[in-house]
Amino acid sequence: MNQFQTILFDFDGTLFDTVEGITKSIQHALRKHGMDGTLEELRCFAGPPLVDKFMEVYGVDKALAEQLVTDFRERYVPIGVYESAPFPGLGEFLDRLRAAGLILGVATSKPQTMAELLLDRAGLQDKFHVIVGSRPGINNDQKWEIVRRAMELCGADPAAVVLVGDTKYDAVGAAKAGIPCIGAGWGYAAPGELEEAGVLCTARDFAELEALLLAEQHTK
Repeated sequence: MNQFQTILFDFDGTLFDTVEGITKSIQHALRKHGMDGTLEELRCFAGPPLVDKFMEVYGVDKALAEQLVTDFRERYVPIGVYESAPFPGLGEFLDRLRAAGLILGVATSKPQTMAELLLDRAGLQDKFHVIVGSRPGINNDQKWEIVRRAMELCGADPAAVVLVGDTKYDAVGAAKAGIPCIGAGWGYAAPGELEEAGVLCTARDFAELEALLLAEQHTK
């Protein structure tokens, strides 16, 4: 594997287990418009841009998809955002990467303010050099745009950057931004989704990811 100096992480399903708050809030939005879905069926909404996902899954037009996102946030902002937690061992994992001299960032389709809030509440915000998410008032920032902004803020050489993410949207966004993606196999992707989307490889857990990221440093 190439030596990466800057590691960008997706948020939902990669750093934090956020599926409960997201699926319950998606269900809330759907029911306001006479639609529904089980919490298991709605797991696919954890991570990708929501406007795109509503249009893809329910066949609605962009205007209704944007209204559904507004209705989603009606429950998610006061309640759902807190129905989440970092995956076990995250803090220690990040500390070891920083100790190895790596630059760490967050590149998420989640609104940046929400990502910052959750990281701060968990005492993890200071472990990242940059945190970049969707901008206020924009329902559908594209993943590649977010990745590019994170890279620019880090001053990173694209040849030394990798995105770690758990869905096809991360792999596709990374590719469009000109960098590879390592799959977070503990996240929300369907079986085979990451491999079909062209990830560099898939790590089963933080320990395996750490070994992949630090392998070249350990050989020097």
